[in-house]
Amino acid sequence: MNCLAVDCVSKSFGDKILFENITFGMEVGQKAALIARNGVGKTSLLNIITGIDSPDSGNVTIRKELKVSYLPQNPLFDDNATVLEVLFASENDFINAIRNYESALNLIKHEDTSENHKIFEVCIAEMDRLSAWDFESKVKEILGRFLIEDLEQKISELSGGMKKKLALAKTLIEEVDFLILDEPTNHLDIEMIEWLEEYLTREKLSLLLVTHDRYFLDSICDTIFELEGGEMRRYNGNYDYYLEKKTEREYNEAAELDKTKGLFRRELDWMRQSPQARTGKSKARIDSFYGLKDKVSKKLASKPAELQVKTQRIGNKILELNNICKSYGPKMIVDDFSHIFKRGEKIGIVGRNGAGKTTLMEMISGRTNPDKGKIQRGLTMVFGHFSQEGIQPSGDKRVLEIVKEVAEVIPLGDGREMSAAQFLFHFGFNFDTQYNYYYSLSGGERRKLSLLMTLIQNPNFLLLDEPTNDLDIFTLNILEDFLSNFGGCIMFISHDRFFIDKLADHIFIFEGDGKIKDFYGSYSEYRVQKAKTESIQRKKIAAEKPKKEEFRSKDTKQKLSYKEKVEYETLETEIASMEEEKDDLLKKLSSGNSTVAELQSWSGRYSIVENMIEEKTERWMILAEKEQLI
Repeated sequence: MNCLAVDCVSKSFGDKILFENITFGMEVGQKAALIARNGVGKTSLLNIITGIDSPDSGNVTIRKELKVSYLPQNPLFDDNATVLEVLFASENDFINAIRNYESALNLIKHEDTSENHKIFEVCIAEMDRLSAWDFESKVKEILGRFLIEDLEQKISELSGGMKKKLALAKTLIEEVDFLILDEPTNHLDIEMIEWLEEYLTREKLSLLLVTHDRYFLDSICDTIFELEGGEMRRYNGNYDYYLEKKTEREYNEAAELDKTKGLFRRELDWMRQSPQARTGKSKARIDSFYGLKDKVSKKLASKPAELQVKTQRIGNKILELNNICKSYGPKMIVDDFSHIFKRGEKIGIVGRNGAGKTTLMEMISGRTNPDKGKIQRGLTMVFGHFSQEGIQPSGDKRVLEIVKEVAEVIPLGDGREMSAAQFLFHFGFNFDTQYNYYYSLSGGERRKLSLLMTLIQNPNFLLLDEPTNDLDIFTLNILEDFLSNFGGCIMFISHDRFFIDKLADHIFIFEGDGKIKDFYGSYSEYRVQKAKTESIQRKKIAAEKPKKEEFRSKDTKQKLSYKEKVEYETLETEIASMEEEKDDLLKKLSSGNSTVAELQSWSGRYSIVENMIEEKTERWMILAEKEQLI
């Protein structure tokens, strides 16, 4: 059963054609991803599908009875509204009941009067009538995961990241059949991304998303739509399947093009024969020649050659952090942290949003100072600091002009030189885009340009704060290859697990309260180790539970309903089954006899199973406590 049909849709802005006569569809229950380079029209296509924008030609049809919710890349809210008003602005009866319940609860918190208690009791009765408590629990879970706590806070007081989280929470709360998400993982830390991954996997809904997070995409999606060269291609499989089939298609196209070139050369000789011979030529053969000419003129996508910029010479002393501390008021950001950096070291930084990752990077670059301790920088160190703010060029300038102001020629590691235009082209800025004005660039193109401005300044120590945000997958692959060949040191903050696994030698983990753990290994290995430790702790707690029963009265009255008793018994079976699956996955991950694709798949499933065990265990403990078994 079709949920979406896009028929011969075209869109252009001025002379720039984004896509032309593209046609594709989705089935109910399908989870699909849209992949394309920055600036070719991903967001424009989503806006057309959701009715925010209209196509130049063609039609979009969404099944009438389906409820649709859209998360835009840059959500807009009324600054004077509160978080509560934004979250529950809906005609859904459940959401209205929860909104009234939360409002009444806030009234009592501010003014505990009998009148407010009466209002609260009416709201509780309405919640009971609709059986909305399970839905309310779901809302609480979503808000808790995104750290949305103050429902009376004004939108004007929220950061850009919190606004995106609020928009995502609102989208998930709305109980729809079809979700359309534009870069949902931006501004989320890894824990939030892993929870969202598990949530979207278990929910029975249709999903169309744009994302650059390859682990996220691979775990959730069963279909890939690729928008390239103004055309749409469909791959019925996950991201690994897409990569395999895309490589196979490009190989076949290259082989076919070689055959066509051979035939074209023969036909060209025939066309060049004397005018006397030309009079007897077949018109069909001449038409066929020009058709071959068009095919030969086609340019196949090719992987850019490896590129390494020349770096400043690195001396023996690079960078030393000696017992540094930093706090803001009562909140400890970094507590007594030390590290001596080595030549060529590549370090990933992970942790919750607000834990202090950016602050550590700013202390290293000298933008802020530690409260205690010393930072000693080598005399030869040249830092290239890419921050989340990006560049702010003065006046109306073209892309190429902005780059040339820093360097017209970029020296490479092998002694060659590359012009600014060639360097931009390597990272996906075609020569037409290079002459576009900065204001006309997409969000992803602006971040990419800002990143390139950092790379061409000839640094030998790169500090990259969320370099993967808003970059398309094609640029990410180029960036990963570039950074892998970078001769200096790299420290980067990222929530992209694929990027961290591929690039980092080890990771700094912000655990909270200023504590930073240095883990030697990939992020996937850290997650496996962490899950194993948590599993041991849960089993230890579970083993101690029977001892508590000795102190319970045997005559305790049962308080569970029949439905809850069934749920309680079912949970025990489900948790045991999931623990077995988790142990099996752990054995596979530790076997050493697996492909990268298998490791990625098992690691993603491991995270999902572990989160499900945690949630089901929490519910089991609530029911057990109610029945006074623990």
